[in-house]
Amino acid sequence: MTFPRFSPLYHGILALLLTCCAGAATADEIADIGKLLKGGQLEQASQRVDALLVSKPRDAQGQFLKGLILTEQNKTTEAIAAFTKLTELYPELPEPYNNLAVLYAGLGQYERARQALEMAIRTHPSYATAHENLGDVYAKLASQAYDKALQLDSNNPTAQTKLALVRDLIGSGARRPQAAQASTKPPAVASPAPAPAATPVAPTAAAAAKDAKAAPVAAAKDARAATPAPAVVAPASPASPAPPKEPARPANEEVEVIAALNAWTTAWGKQDAAAYLAAYGRDFKLPRGESRQAWEASRKQRIVTPKKIEIKIENPQVTFADGVATVKFRQNYKSNIISANSAKTLVMAKNSGKWQIREERSGN
Repeated sequence: MTFPRFSPLYHGILALLLTCCAGAATADEIADIGKLLKGGQLEQASQRVDALLVSKPRDAQGQFLKGLILTEQNKTTEAIAAFTKLTELYPELPEPYNNLAVLYAGLGQYERARQALEMAIRTHPSYATAHENLGDVYAKLASQAYDKALQLDSNNPTAQTKLALVRDLIGSGARRPQAAQASTKPPAVASPAPAPAATPVAPTAAAAAKDAKAAPVAAAKDARAATPAPAVVAPASPASPAPPKEPARPANEEVEVIAALNAWTTAWGKQDAAAYLAAYGRDFKLPRGESRQAWEASRKQRIVTPKKIEIKIENPQVTFADGVATVKFRQNYKSNIISANSAKTLVMAKNSGKWQIREERSGN
């Protein structure tokens, strides 16, 4: 299954604001188990956490670590049982519900994932990760519903357009929702960041990059504590020659790339299919092995079918390497058929003095 592209992993932290927080000895044990987990010593970590839970069966951090260890061991059924038990012990914590949704989504059980995420939001309405994951699950459920509609009526043009738009805007390539991670100390819950400004896009330097998003729940080890290595003072050695710098780009090239981006979105918003398709170079990487003719026909249908389209671009970031420009941004799409907000990446190359799209990726 190649759809949807779920949100990448946030390094969410389990806020253990419980009256029964563990003492120093238990905290040290939790930290040691986290180090074993980070080092890939899953069997040892599992033995230690099981021993901890024998004496402290209601320890929330221990139960949470147990779920993460089982997930790393690909013991999905047992991991689901561990996180379910944690929701029963501490129903006020949203993170276990979120991680249950991650596991259910990995099994293709999107309705169960939806229910778990709604419980996470009910316990913590400002839990942004759960809201984003819920949007991704709804997108998957929508795509399944449109597929079913087309099975029943293969000539339904509206269902065809909606399904194509969902796949295009959310992106292809399955990826599970973002999982919450464990921490050995309970930080304060952060308030949501204000929404970034929308277009029109000014041809200025790109905004600072957003926090990088990591892999799904299997990457949980990245968020656990590591022991820093002792500093080593090396003897002085002759300085190595500095690597050659990449030749400076002309100042107007970023302006040209942003202008090409604006022209593409303007054509899309005006539903000018010819100008929209002209933004794509002849070397454009076609999705799923489609022919250029079939791809253009599909894109044209998506553009002309809605009664109205609005496109806004947020925070474009341009980088140059090997003769191409990579532009990353947030895309807000709205029509009378569907609305979506997704991350997008365009790889652009200059053809006959004009920047054109060579590759297009959604959801990353």
